[in-house]
Amino acid sequence: MSITVTGITKLYGAQKALDDVSFSVGTGEVVGFLGPNGAGKSTMMKILTCFLPPTSGTATVCGFDTGRDSLKVRRHVGYLPEHNPLYLDLYVKEYLDLVAGLHGMQNRAARVKEMIGIVGLGPEQHKRIGALSKGYRQRVGLAQAMIHEPDVLILDEPTSGLDPNQLVDVRALIKRMGEKKTVMLSTHIMQEVEAICDRVIIIKEGKLVADDKASTLRSSAHHREVLEVELSGDVHANRLTNIAGVLSAHRKQGNTWLLEHDAAVDIRPAVFRFAVDSDLQVLGMQKSERGLEDVFKELTRKAQ
Repeated sequence: MSITVTGITKLYGAQKALDDVSFSVGTGEVVGFLGPNGAGKSTMMKILTCFLPPTSGTATVCGFDTGRDSLKVRRHVGYLPEHNPLYLDLYVKEYLDLVAGLHGMQNRAARVKEMIGIVGLGPEQHKRIGALSKGYRQRVGLAQAMIHEPDVLILDEPTSGLDPNQLVDVRALIKRMGEKKTVMLSTHIMQEVEAICDRVIIIKEGKLVADDKASTLRSSAHHREVLEVELSGDVHANRLTNIAGVLSAHRKQGNTWLLEHDAAVDIRPAVFRFAVDSDLQVLGMQKSERGLEDVFKELTRKAQ
């Protein structure tokens, strides 16, 4: 395994950022590491990249312990932090050459040129980093993470600040990297996870709550389905959740609702009866695919 995490707990004083978390990631996997703000995602990534020690538990990257062999771990890891730290006064090529030098790379000029092409920095390569847009700065951050050809990439919000065209390019780049390398990325964009991740790990309040393929998490293995219903008039969500079999009701738009229900229960007859009793008409009704975002909300929703 490229990454193995065993019983990791991290305390900040009395606050428990991570609570006995364990998982492993194999070579060639692209894994989405998800959770709401404050769940402990960045803390775990900092532990895996040797920026923070765990309070207890162990983590290994490419077989090296992050506590005992931190220098060896860093040789095998490329890291893009959430707040991309760059030397804003340096030029793009100058900065990447500096990073390549820190890694002790040979033929640095050729590698810098190659990385500029890979991440699409060609038009901006002669500018100071401080003069770049946020999207291009993010590309510089990706270039520095990959320039030493690491076996493992740890990317914290890698597409933050990118425009739609840049998003497509960077997602394709990460997907290509995942064919040969292990990639672990954090993001709040569920479409991104659907597009590029083989697997999803979700944590909530420092605890692991899911670890599976995205398709499996969306499937009826969780025994939930969604029925999309358009009514002829407005109705309060509480009335819809009182329909037999309905577990939750969320307004999609206007008078169109998404009704979550047990996959074993056909709620359509009950919905029709509700409409008749409420002097409403059902203008449309269809099954709606349960998205990863719905699963994420379900697993990370705080108890009321």
